[in-house]
Amino acid sequence: MENGVIEFDIGLGGGDDGIDIEPPNDEGEMADGSPNDANSFGSGSGDTAFGQTYVPDGDLDLEPYEGMEFESEEAAKAFYNSYARRVGFSTRVSSSRRSRKDGAIIQRSFVCAKEGFRNLNEKRTKDREIKRPRTVTRVGCKASLSVKIQDSGKWVVSGFVKEHNHELVPPDQVHCLRSHRQISGPAKTLIDTLQAAGMGPRRIMSVLIKEYGGISKVGFTEVDCRNYMRNNRQRSMEGDIQLLLDYLKQKQAENPSFFYAVQGDEDQYTGNVFWADPKARTDYSYFGDTVTFDTTYRSNRYRLPFVPFTGLNHHGQPVLFGCAFLINESEASFVWLFKTWLAAMSGHSPVSITTEHDTVIRSAIMQVFPNTRHRFCKWHIFKQCQEKLSHVLLKHPHFEAAFHKCVNLSESTEEFESCWHSLAEKYDLRDHKWLQAIYADRRQWVPVYLHDTFFAEMSITQRSDSMNSYFDGYVNASTNLNQFFKLYEKALESRHEKEVKADFDTMNTSAVLKTPSPMEKQASDFYTRKIFMRFQEELVSTLTFMASKVEDDGEVTTYRVAKFGEDHKAYHVRFNVLEMRATCSCQMFEFSGLLCRHVLAVFRVTNVLTLPSHYILKRWTRNAKSSVVLEERVTDPFNSYLESHTVRYNTLRHEAFKFVDEGAESVESYTIAMSALTEASKKVALAIKNEGKASISNGPIRDVSARGRIWPNQCAGEGQGSSAQQLSEDDMDQKINELSTDLERSNRKCEVYRTNLLSLLKDIEDHKQRLSIEVQNIKLSMKDGYAGSSSALHLGKSRKTSLSTCLSI
Repeated sequence: MENGVIEFDIGLGGGDDGIDIEPPNDEGEMADGSPNDANSFGSGSGDTAFGQTYVPDGDLDLEPYEGMEFESEEAAKAFYNSYARRVGFSTRVSSSRRSRKDGAIIQRSFVCAKEGFRNLNEKRTKDREIKRPRTVTRVGCKASLSVKIQDSGKWVVSGFVKEHNHELVPPDQVHCLRSHRQISGPAKTLIDTLQAAGMGPRRIMSVLIKEYGGISKVGFTEVDCRNYMRNNRQRSMEGDIQLLLDYLKQKQAENPSFFYAVQGDEDQYTGNVFWADPKARTDYSYFGDTVTFDTTYRSNRYRLPFVPFTGLNHHGQPVLFGCAFLINESEASFVWLFKTWLAAMSGHSPVSITTEHDTVIRSAIMQVFPNTRHRFCKWHIFKQCQEKLSHVLLKHPHFEAAFHKCVNLSESTEEFESCWHSLAEKYDLRDHKWLQAIYADRRQWVPVYLHDTFFAEMSITQRSDSMNSYFDGYVNASTNLNQFFKLYEKALESRHEKEVKADFDTMNTSAVLKTPSPMEKQASDFYTRKIFMRFQEELVSTLTFMASKVEDDGEVTTYRVAKFGEDHKAYHVRFNVLEMRATCSCQMFEFSGLLCRHVLAVFRVTNVLTLPSHYILKRWTRNAKSSVVLEERVTDPFNSYLESHTVRYNTLRHEAFKFVDEGAESVESYTIAMSALTEASKKVALAIKNEGKASISNGPIRDVSARGRIWPNQCAGEGQGSSAQQLSEDDMDQKINELSTDLERSNRKCEVYRTNLLSLLKDIEDHKQRLSIEVQNIKLSMKDGYAGSSSALHLGKSRKTSLSTCLSI
């Protein structure tokens, strides 16, 4: 066979020069799993990369030799790649030589993929940080095959080096080499079918492995499957993208406040789209203190990341702040999306944001929201735990419960650290990479590290902080873009109806009070019904707690709060009586915006009968979306008196305790203190007596000049001398006392007038909200056909008239 010509059956769509899309990773391959050399044989990530396999018709065990002839350059390349597969190495095209006459290729060299050494370009890497450096894969291997064209048009082997300077790949791993990874036609057909059914690349590969009888017989990797599916998505989307843009343009034409943005020019669409309707932008101004960014949706048949921004409204219901579609989930895409969303929300960053556990998203958030507290979704990490630690869960059924308890119920960082290390030791997980990774990120997902930041959660331990399922039940994996927006609008309508229903229940039902506490009545008037019930739960629980003073530094008093029979599990509350501010070691108020039972227990023993205004967050009140600015404070005059009396009582008691401690130090200080107390007691009694006389008198104070008052110059003219001067001073003191009394009474009247005015404004606002809810219910009834058209129209007109009348007030 020395002079024979080897013929190959050459298929179409050559599989040699695949296109590398993403930067290389630590394994020396591309981030999508493909090697970094564009001249490698075999599969890439584009369609041309997955061409037909070159199948030799000759001796399959034939080894190259000098003088061997081929019908074409492609045949020579196919033969060398087939030989490489048998031996266990990957190949690529190295160099070529062209004719000076016509520029045609006349010589070609094919080499082992490990030939040569990496060429480090210092200019490219000097001024930028390499985030995912590649592992060095080229080791200077000399194995190669060179061919050149003959005058006859055939290609002959002009050089062959067989020896390699590295270990070769065993047969069961050859399918992982770049030049041997190819997706066959039948495999493509099966992938297309399963992708259309909504299956992801991981599940599809499981089917293929079972179908072909092993991963080595499939002929490609999961990354190749993922890249092929990505290209399918992009081709399939080309027709529907215009539908998306037309929809957004129509919405903006209907309402100029509708916001949407496309990354890149619409003529050169790059794939990322964001939009926010007027309601989403308005709701953010009320409830945008904490945001959830959910990338866990794969809600349409393209497996395209649909990412909504959501939050919680004043009823604790999910509320939408905008949506996006992302073609890819690169850092650049997330940075663009966050900047665009921030612009739509008037540039106001949230206090906190919750996302899935992803380092790319974290990097983008650090760039766009440097002052926002970033939390990883605990539910998402628990779900990962079931996958990453499945072998542990199977072997130790109690591990998952212990893991959840360690994360959720630890009340201090020391307790969590101790519990975590104990679990790792007990189940031999000290060296588990995934567990080490999430432990390193513990400050961004373990609750005990996050209590000091507002996340609008009702409880630290009772609620699982899963991503908000805003669109669950409306979109699924088989939904295309044309169907998506119809279902999207249905989801918005359903959420709005639930909010209207919650508003109606709050405004038209009275809360059931469980205690005679003025604080409970006050909270029922301010909070929405659901939030009040959560507060009421904390308030009632104070009856089972004891609060005892353990320290007093002159300004702040520290109390130890524990449940009856659970003294070992105590909380510490620091209370500044002068400022009426308290902080608890559980940090529930900082985390949820509601006072915990421990602070309320301290309020109970210190006679704080009503909630201080700074502990009533407007975002949890029934007037959270009100345009009328009402002070979040007690509006009932009696409760106002109780609150001010409590402040005076606590302040006086605080100073008295200090006086007693200092006065009892010695006999001399005791005598002085008793004398001062006796004198102070007389003055207080006199003040109470005078205040009682002032409170009895009705009507305006009479003009003092009509009483025949004698001024100093008059006294001197009558020759009364110093006694007249003394009388004048007494009269002046009396005048000052009378004016002070008059001022105090005027202040009280002003306070009553102010209270009545705020109460009137609140009633007007409540009436407007109630009418708005009723109008909305009428519209829904008319839409669903529950009411007769004529009666509904008449009722709608009457409600509109009432609303106009209210607004005119």
